[in-house]
Amino acid sequence: MTEPTAEPGNAAVTEPTAEPGKSAVTDPTAEPEEQWGSHRRVAKTGNFGPMTYIVVIIIGAAIIIGAVFAAVRFWPASDPAPPNQFPQFSQPIRYLGVFEHDAPQSYSGIEQFAQAVGRQPNIVSYYSYWLEPFQSSFATTAAQHGAVTLVQIDAKDIPLANIAGGQYDSYLRSYAVAVKAFGSQVILSFGHEMNGNWYSWGYQHTSPATFVAAWRHIVTVFRASGARNVVWLWTVNIIDNDNPIHIPDPAPWWPGKSYVTWAGIDGYYYLPSSSFAQVFGPTIVAVRALTGDPILIAETGADVAAGQPAKINDLFAGIRAYGLYGFVWFDENVEGRAWRISSPDAFAAFRRDTQAFLRPPAVSSLQ
Repeated sequence: MTEPTAEPGNAAVTEPTAEPGKSAVTDPTAEPEEQWGSHRRVAKTGNFGPMTYIVVIIIGAAIIIGAVFAAVRFWPASDPAPPNQFPQFSQPIRYLGVFEHDAPQSYSGIEQFAQAVGRQPNIVSYYSYWLEPFQSSFATTAAQHGAVTLVQIDAKDIPLANIAGGQYDSYLRSYAVAVKAFGSQVILSFGHEMNGNWYSWGYQHTSPATFVAAWRHIVTVFRASGARNVVWLWTVNIIDNDNPIHIPDPAPWWPGKSYVTWAGIDGYYYLPSSSFAQVFGPTIVAVRALTGDPILIAETGADVAAGQPAKINDLFAGIRAYGLYGFVWFDENVEGRAWRISSPDAFAAFRRDTQAFLRPPAVSSLQ
């Protein structure tokens, strides 16, 4: 997470149920093929009048129509979903995530956060340097606490053309094998905030076409290695055309629907006047123009100077209003910004909001 200016900041599996730690939501098992003969009835001609025959015909037709409907409803799909594309549900799932400074070396910071806000997070994130192996021990601990691990993989100063060209395939394959062996779901994000210019893989340093080629190559290597338990999270920074740095629309960096599971957005509350609609709204609209995939606020926080309790309330309300999947709170102080929650009022706001946050939301016209 890097701060470009004092205003808006920088810095997707089967789906868990609305409460962390519970079993995953799955589609109902397809019913066996209908035995059409068992639905047929032989009409007896005995001493029945014409009206009886009419009634029998109507009933028989209704039974046949019902059987056809049941077969269509429950017949297994002839064209299975493409690899790594998980079923989407009309009812959004709620995610409460956190990043703590001691992850992935320790889980203690996350435990302290959970105790302070009164709920275990169901997403925990950490940042991984290129060539760093998958931290399976941390992911295992997270799973034991009912959380899925989000890894932000950063290829700092690594030419993305070399990744796209296969020069790092041995590393990618070893990472994919480790994720596959772990077994539970893992969220992976590569080259986050690429539409900002503060990272080597980003805007004005690496072309969008090269970024897209590298992203697609990474996903392809993982799939070829059999790592199907990955949610691919494409994470962009909020758009800011008024910023002197200029943070553009992320559309040129879009890898394509078949290479992305969820979309992520990073953004922060810097000022007391900041609101969810102002910080995230334009970027949500831009992402929705690209995909209908679920959106997660993948990195966010509120500076103490902006008024954390009010901004925490606004964040929760904004997630619900826009029909997003949830957010990951960046609980760390960096570059002179106090993102870390510390005041009793801020913790109280978090505890209060989490009680309603994981409940089923109302349908929103903003989605």
